[in-house]
Amino acid sequence: MNGDCQLLMANSGVAALTAAIAFGLPATPATTGCGPGEDACKVPMGTYHTAIPEKVSADPIPAILFLHSGGSNGLSMVKNMGIAKTANARGYAFLAPNGVIREGRTGGSWSFHPEREPLRDETAFFQPVITDAVEKFNIKPDRVILSGFSIGGSMTTYTACADPETYAAFAPVAGSFWRPHPTEPCAAPVQLLHTHGWRDTTVALEGRPIPRFNITQDDVFVGMQVWRETNGCTGLRADRFKITEQFWHRIWDCCDDGSALEFVLFPGAHGVPRGWADLMLDWYEALDAE
Repeated sequence: MNGDCQLLMANSGVAALTAAIAFGLPATPATTGCGPGEDACKVPMGTYHTAIPEKVSADPIPAILFLHSGGSNGLSMVKNMGIAKTANARGYAFLAPNGVIREGRTGGSWSFHPEREPLRDETAFFQPVITDAVEKFNIKPDRVILSGFSIGGSMTTYTACADPETYAAFAPVAGSFWRPHPTEPCAAPVQLLHTHGWRDTTVALEGRPIPRFNITQDDVFVGMQVWRETNGCTGLRADRFKITEQFWHRIWDCCDDGSALEFVLFPGAHGVPRGWADLMLDWYEALDAE
């Protein structure tokens, strides 16, 4: 435990900290796909789409591996998400894999639920995506952030628990564990930023049963307890609080060295809030600078 944590514990009555979130540079054009137009990159077990900054240095660049929501696909993330433009403007590659399309459906999804038969070993699929991007787009393999929205956020969460060493950080949005949540310890401490809408009724903070499929989304606050235990945090409550115009932050500092845990709420419903990409990259770059 570092000295800052000891100071925080000794002064637990200190008022919450407030700070403004810095926003990134304007977006610049990006090159999408592995070839002309909408061509996807092909790897064992699947495909992925890309948005790569047009002007980059000769040095390898960091990347965001972003997992789409249920019923969507990687190309939609590249074409319609402001996250890709923000990532490129800040010098990050944006990688968007395609989920498996179940029979009778048009969009893809991810296999992660502990009680459902997997259609694909997703963690095994993501690894060659990274390897391929390293070779094709000069990605720095130890600076890949895994993120995703909704079902993609849940897939991010389960990957963080099972395969924490492959990624520099994790940033799920509106997606967490499902029931039953993990009872065995996750593989290792993580650097994780979870973002969720206060008014989300699709992936409710308290969890939600889905009778049609006989499955239940877990309570997000229970998920945060899993991460506190994984990271060896000394207390249940957050050590710091930060409020900006759009985001409410709960931050755990008194945890294992090398870990990071932050829970961010915003007043909206089920979605990726405006400004999230800059928020997430500011968070990651602050960790990377330590």
